[in-house]
Amino acid sequence: MDFLTANDRDGAYPQSYYAATAPLLPPFPALKGERTADVCIVGAGFSGLSAAIHCAERGLSVVLLDAQRVGWGASGRNGGQAGSDQRSDQQTLEKLLGKDHARRLFELGLESIATVKDLIKRHNIDCQLKPGILLVDHKPDHTEYSRATVDHLNTHYNYDGMTFVDRDGVGDMIGTDIYYSAILDKAGAHLHPLRYALGLAKAAAATGVQIFERSRVTKINHGAKVRIETAQGSVTADHVLLACNGYIGDLEKTVSARVMPINNFIIATEPLPDDLARELIRDDVAVADSKFVVNYWRLSDDKRLLFGGRESYGYRFADDIKSYVRKPMLAIYPQLKDIRIDYGWGGTLAITRSRLPHFMRVAPNVLSVSGYAGHGVSLATLAGKLASEAIAGQAERFDTMATIPTSPFPGGKLLRWPALVAGMLWYGMRDRF
Repeated sequence: MDFLTANDRDGAYPQSYYAATAPLLPPFPALKGERTADVCIVGAGFSGLSAAIHCAERGLSVVLLDAQRVGWGASGRNGGQAGSDQRSDQQTLEKLLGKDHARRLFELGLESIATVKDLIKRHNIDCQLKPGILLVDHKPDHTEYSRATVDHLNTHYNYDGMTFVDRDGVGDMIGTDIYYSAILDKAGAHLHPLRYALGLAKAAAATGVQIFERSRVTKINHGAKVRIETAQGSVTADHVLLACNGYIGDLEKTVSARVMPINNFIIATEPLPDDLARELIRDDVAVADSKFVVNYWRLSDDKRLLFGGRESYGYRFADDIKSYVRKPMLAIYPQLKDIRIDYGWGGTLAITRSRLPHFMRVAPNVLSVSGYAGHGVSLATLAGKLASEAIAGQAERFDTMATIPTSPFPGGKLLRWPALVAGMLWYGMRDRF
């Protein structure tokens, strides 16, 4: 069973708002015959594209392979939110890893969004970048914790990029009274993710990266030089980066034991009148709530509400995505009950048990980066940069991420899915009650 193509046309971008509004690139060729390179990267999403650019800028020869198209997976389908954190607050990271390690992760989190902005600026990528992410609290007992988080960053990190927002302020900012408080991430941003991915692909090709689409990797032969096989060709490389995220499958079982794919869904409304759009999101920031199964939304450049939420587990998407996601949208914004839904699509991301990213040295010359748990725009971009450093022999910052504990999902291959589903259902009930 192939979750890569179970829900979509093989080799074609999904019928999403993003695909309808992005300047799609002409197809890159499929790999045929034998190639050699300093670095072979598997997966042309944000991680792989960022790594390809940063490796090429170091003077390394790079071959980049993708089973489908560049940005075809989660990189071209997601909510477009580029946050400045690690999917966990600093107090939690300090308790888990110690203050020194947590501080290094904090600095890398800020660098992740700075790296996104730098790539956009240096390569003149038109991806409709806008500032700000509002992290809203769906339970009253989250308020004091959010306030303490902002105070902690200000006091112990001398950082004022996060601002606490009280209940009245949240209502004014997002036109609903169901949230109790919020944190405004002023360093965070949001963008058109497929335009960003395609811009990275153009930049990679311009730096000399050889990109091959429709070139699914079938086997990895480890050794002093690694041989990567596809149906019609092979690449022999000194270094390999696996940047597959939710699409790793059985290609590398030590990674797939710790990184599980789940499906998430987004809808796009018809373009909204200016006054309604401003009522929903006054300052045009992106929004995400504190539920375990997160609701997230933002306005597009043409003032559609792009609303994401709900999940499915297994290999198939929901049957009626528009209706499936419209329900939580109307719970927040009942004033949209008569608004038409123009697009609905799904994508496959990857999570770990801790919801923290998974960096791994599979072999001395084989790296893997994945498990961004919905924070892939910035974290995946950073992951590619850190992987390029490790490939060049400067592994300290890669190892800072690789030493975050990410234990295997319990139950082995046969029981991982049932255990995941049971756990997600439990957390879903906690969100509701």
